[in-house]
Amino acid sequence: MQLSLVVFDIDGTLVDSAALIVENFAAAFAAVGLAPPSRDAVLAQVGLSLPVAMEVLMPEAGAETRSAAVVGYRDSALRLRAARGAASVPLFDGAKATLEALAARPERLIGAATGMASPGLDHVLGVHDLHGLFVTRQTADLHPSKPHPAMLEAALRETGVAEERAVMVGDTTFDMQMAANASIAGIGVSWGHHGAEALRAAGARVVVDSFAALATAIDEIWEGTP
Repeated sequence: MQLSLVVFDIDGTLVDSAALIVENFAAAFAAVGLAPPSRDAVLAQVGLSLPVAMEVLMPEAGAETRSAAVVGYRDSALRLRAARGAASVPLFDGAKATLEALAARPERLIGAATGMASPGLDHVLGVHDLHGLFVTRQTADLHPSKPHPAMLEAALRETGVAEERAVMVGDTTFDMQMAANASIAGIGVSWGHHGAEALRAAGARVVVDSFAALATAIDEIWEGTP
């Protein structure tokens, strides 16, 4: 049996977490006495690791200030996740059913490669009862930030899947660039934080508008691949 691997981004791809992310960044900036960036500016950085995103969003701040803002973000995220549970990270309609259908095929493995830190990913998988579906989980606290290919390279090593039998599914240009850097196919989703045109320019093999179309696109990418 030839194994294949589908690696998913989380924020903006499986989870509609935009409101939570914006709220956490507002808390982070408030913690260091700065006015928060705009919603659009925040969401444009989703997918980057938190320290890298802070560098982009507060370029004139010193390292100590940025580090304090990272702590403020994480404190806010911890508090809001505890208070809101699953409501803090709602799944997009069709996400869970698609994951379950993919995982039901014995030759198909499911993984995660996310800009979240490990506690954030654990929260998402736990509140939505998804832990058993993901055989490899790569997070920003364990690897260089996207678009560095380290997360995908680790997922391939852990599963033993060849590059040509893996695909990255994500909503940002960082996801598509990471896929290209790891020499695997990238599939963009149109409902997340970066537009379809930007995803294609970043290397997406295809951009889909629904989870039903995603399942078809995955099959088509591997059609005829030995």
